[in-house]
Amino acid sequence: MKGPHRPLFALAGAMLAVASLHDAWDAWVDRTVLPTTLAETSVEMRERHGHLMRAFAVEDGRIRLAVPRGGVDLRLTDMLIAYEDKRFRTHNGVDGRAMARAVGQALSSGRVVSGGSTLTMQVARLLENSGTGSIKGKLRQMRVAWALERRLSKNDILHLYLQHAPYGGRIEGVRSATFTWFGKEPTRLTEAEAALLVALPQAPEARRPDRHPDTAQAARDRVLARVGADPSHTRVPTQAHALPRLAAHHADALRAADPDTQRFNTTLSMRVQKTMSDLVQIHAVGQVRGVSLALMVMDHESGEVLARVGAPHYADTGGTPGFIDMTRAKRSPGSTLKPLIYALAFDRGLAHPETVLADRPTRFGRYAPQNFDGMFRGDVTARQALTLSLNIPPVALTEALGPERLMAALRVLGAEPKLPGGQAGLAVALGGVGLSLEDLVTVYGHLASGRTKTLIAPRAAWQVGDILRGIAPPPGAPSGLAYKTGTSYGHRDAWAIGFDGRHVIGVWMGRPDGTPVPGAFGGAHAAPILFEAFGRLKPQLTPAPPPPPDTLLLATGDLPLPLQRFGARMDAGNGPEMVFPPDGARLAQHEAVVKVAGGALPLTVLVNGAVVATGARDRQITIGALDTGFSEIAVIDASGRSTRAAVEVRP
Repeated sequence: MKGPHRPLFALAGAMLAVASLHDAWDAWVDRTVLPTTLAETSVEMRERHGHLMRAFAVEDGRIRLAVPRGGVDLRLTDMLIAYEDKRFRTHNGVDGRAMARAVGQALSSGRVVSGGSTLTMQVARLLENSGTGSIKGKLRQMRVAWALERRLSKNDILHLYLQHAPYGGRIEGVRSATFTWFGKEPTRLTEAEAALLVALPQAPEARRPDRHPDTAQAARDRVLARVGADPSHTRVPTQAHALPRLAAHHADALRAADPDTQRFNTTLSMRVQKTMSDLVQIHAVGQVRGVSLALMVMDHESGEVLARVGAPHYADTGGTPGFIDMTRAKRSPGSTLKPLIYALAFDRGLAHPETVLADRPTRFGRYAPQNFDGMFRGDVTARQALTLSLNIPPVALTEALGPERLMAALRVLGAEPKLPGGQAGLAVALGGVGLSLEDLVTVYGHLASGRTKTLIAPRAAWQVGDILRGIAPPPGAPSGLAYKTGTSYGHRDAWAIGFDGRHVIGVWMGRPDGTPVPGAFGGAHAAPILFEAFGRLKPQLTPAPPPPPDTLLLATGDLPLPLQRFGARMDAGNGPEMVFPPDGARLAQHEAVVKVAGGALPLTVLVNGAVVATGARDRQITIGALDTGFSEIAVIDASGRSTRAAVEVRP
């Protein structure tokens, strides 16, 4: 075509060609199959304030801690952009000016001076784990970078870089790096720390501070100089920090129970866990081969566990299988169940701390228990019997309560007892049942807090704590701690569980395989660790609460006659029988009357374990209005025989 319009047609043709090329390029970018941007990150367990306690490796043993949004110091991200990709916020994934400069420098010098890669291109390389040495690889990174910029925000791309960047060895992601090289989260960094984190991903192995400190320092200083920051006079870290591995057994148990959860938030305390782990390791030194220790700390006001140490070391050490969590292992509790037996007996009105019990040779069917030292003390009060850890009185009380009631109480209080034969016998009173340290700490926590109203009245729980506070502490230890020790049959387990007004701590010592430890006793070996644990937990014990208002603080002779001596039965005559209200009755809320037939006068009446009438010589007794809900009414005659009725009071 000739004429003045020819240039216009040529320009239009050129524009159409450019547009066609752009459309083709546009479609080519849109067809890009992106690598997955969802990377597996390490499963974490954190303590009560959010601090990391344990992290698990991902594929190939790499550590890739999740980087939270907004959880990285802006000093690092600003320095990274300024050094690596100053036009990151404006380019479309490929910086043409930087790429042209890199090509020009390579042509003029005959070698690669700068790569020209943007942060987005580096993300593309990290996601696909591709190299940087080939033209084909570089073109692929450019295509993925363009596609990433279309589908993600700039902040998303920056976050991917911070999550995937390599920092030496198995360490990936900036959060893993700050824990490894600085021992902290990436939320607050110095300029020198931020500069090292900018420099490391460019040559993570050649610049590893623990192996090549001079190279790492030179690279860090170049970053500082490039971004105009003040030069640092500090040395780079020359030793990698191990990632936290506290309460490792607990982390394993949580992960095994819920393998799909990525982050476990616990009530553990970093400070308390470290303190107790150190204590257990100290006391493990010098133990005979195969002996392990476990310890737990609970705040019984909240029910939160603050520390749990399953073994001195999380490895097989000195012949001891350290991977076994002995806070969860079922073992014989020895004498540590006795406080619960007395609490149940006090609650049901079977005994009082000053009730006299007989400690003499006694056969319960075919079961004839002995005291630990083979001696008998004759008549003792319940207080003395528990303080001395005698065996006959708690077995007698368990017979009166019923072994199944003891098992039911354990379950209500959060324990999971394991019966060897499947059926509870009187031997459970002296340790013939499987319980874990976790079980015992939980049970003692309920007794200590008094939050056992549905099972044990607060006054009964307080009475048991008052007795336990009177047990002599180990030599040199402070008084005032309510505690009980236990030694299982054959010296297989040594226990000590104690509480003050705020915390409960449990200690176990023994061999995980259940073989005996000759000479091991709860009082001699576990108790000193218990008292030291309280001393390390806080400067002084928290005072015990005052007795509840309905607590009978009386001497033996001042108690109601049926409570003065346990088991004083008369064979002649009939025991008392509840005429009204009958067992299972539903009553309206008004002044209640109890009617009794038989039994020896005078009578004592208890409601939910609390004495409401004593010395009654009339068989019709007014006991006042009952609280709404379920109550148990018990009548004890002068011979110690009793009758009971469970009733429901409706408003």
